[in-house]
Amino acid sequence: MEGLFIVAAVVIALFFLEKVFSLRTRKSSTLHRLAINITVSITTFTVAFLLIQPTTGFFLEWTASHRFGLIPSSGLTGLAAIVAGFLLLDLSFYYWHVANHKIPLLWRFHNVHHIDPDLDVSTGFRFHPGEIAISTGFRAIQVLVIGISPATLVFYDTIFQTCTFFHHSNLRIPIRLERTLNLFLVTPRMHGIHHSCFQDETNSNYSVVFSFWDRLHRSIELGIPQREIVIGIPAYLQKEDNTLKKVMIMPFLKQREYWKSASGEFRLSRGEESKRRRLRLSD
Repeated sequence: MEGLFIVAAVVIALFFLEKVFSLRTRKSSTLHRLAINITVSITTFTVAFLLIQPTTGFFLEWTASHRFGLIPSSGLTGLAAIVAGFLLLDLSFYYWHVANHKIPLLWRFHNVHHIDPDLDVSTGFRFHPGEIAISTGFRAIQVLVIGISPATLVFYDTIFQTCTFFHHSNLRIPIRLERTLNLFLVTPRMHGIHHSCFQDETNSNYSVVFSFWDRLHRSIELGIPQREIVIGIPAYLQKEDNTLKKVMIMPFLKQREYWKSASGEFRLSRGEESKRRRLRLSD
């Protein structure tokens, strides 16, 4: 429960701070988006409560009683086990995020998160319940393979949720401070690029807590100014695409050519210049 209160306090603080210190100019009504995102999140949290929590609890008990998984097998205990478990959880989420972009079935559901026309703290809880239901299997495998303790998982989930809301926020942080934070953590400017309407930029910056997973896997893109970023997926940028009904049924409909805009323009890359790896955040 303490972790829940921490996350809730962070969300409320970010919600007000991003209104005062905005990073990107908003394109749509905040109240309209907030109503949609909160409603979607209610279904998401319901699925998580009914599926992920009991599944996770079962496998946590099973791995503990059978001493199964990488951490028990390694003989690590105490702080070393916590650190190793935390890193393995974050690394495996990196791979899961990549899978959600690369596997068509998973992308159908994850795309609901990306077609939000603006990016702010409310986008951090806009995930289709179908995506959460599918991720139940991933969480079971994650717990089973790593063999983490319940305390480590609670600690990681608190940090994970806090960081998710932080880097989805529209909070303008002084550029020097953000560049320092970004050496280790995913920040709003870094994740803003991940929500760009260009395919190669959306398919970058997959990390959740630690930014160095993208550096290690050479999937990082940093130097694109936020003023040049259009948030969303080209084929779903129309106002009518972001009604509650459309958002909920979209994964089950015939999919459009994601990177083709209504005008017929394909947005795969900004061009040759964007192909150079930029390793420094730009304002």
